[in-house]
Amino acid sequence: MTTPADVHDVRDPELPGRLLNAEREVLIPLLRARADADFALPAAACPGWTVRDVLAHCSAALTRVVEGRFEEGVFSPASNDRDIAERAGWTNARIVDELERAMAEAGPVIAKAGGVLDAIALGEWVHAGDVREALGEPGAYAGGGLPDALALLAHVTREKEHLWLHADLDDLDEPLRLGAAAGDAPPARYIGDAPTLVRLYSGRPVSGAGYELAGAREGELNIFG
Repeated sequence: MTTPADVHDVRDPELPGRLLNAEREVLIPLLRARADADFALPAAACPGWTVRDVLAHCSAALTRVVEGRFEEGVFSPASNDRDIAERAGWTNARIVDELERAMAEAGPVIAKAGGVLDAIALGEWVHAGDVREALGEPGAYAGGGLPDALALLAHVTREKEHLWLHADLDDLDEPLRLGAAAGDAPPARYIGDAPTLVRLYSGRPVSGAGYELAGAREGELNIFG
């Protein structure tokens, strides 16, 4: 795998939509092939939620993006719970249908938002990894969308002026720069694989993963916490 071309450059407005479309092409067929019982499996990365809950949250969030509904408190824990409750009477197939449609339509809206919605696309991709892991599928937080996800992660952390970090990844030919420099302080350093780095930045469990992190604590990397 090579370094994504736009990791260190200006924002690519098409990147979030490209990531969502790539994930849609993989995730939706996987979901349609699973039995209804699989949707009731616990999603360990999202305590208290099932696979169905994660998918309902994802479809609701992207539908809000498509419809331009960003009222106060949207995407808060309470709002997320309401979105899930509103879909309690839906079939699993209906939730997957809504998710497929929203993933296809959200890209242009996010592109025009100037970067303020980019983290939502990244969060959707991470949640797809949560679902994959809960279902026992390989490639959680990896797969074909990983280069674009890393590029988006670099952009989001830079825009948030997040902790400065230099990552030497097993999966990339060149180092990945995340966050923003703070004075003369050197960047934190990470050595390991890209899926584990994604786990750290999204607050997912990393027990048993082999990596090195210097100059920062694990919890400091989480951009969704």
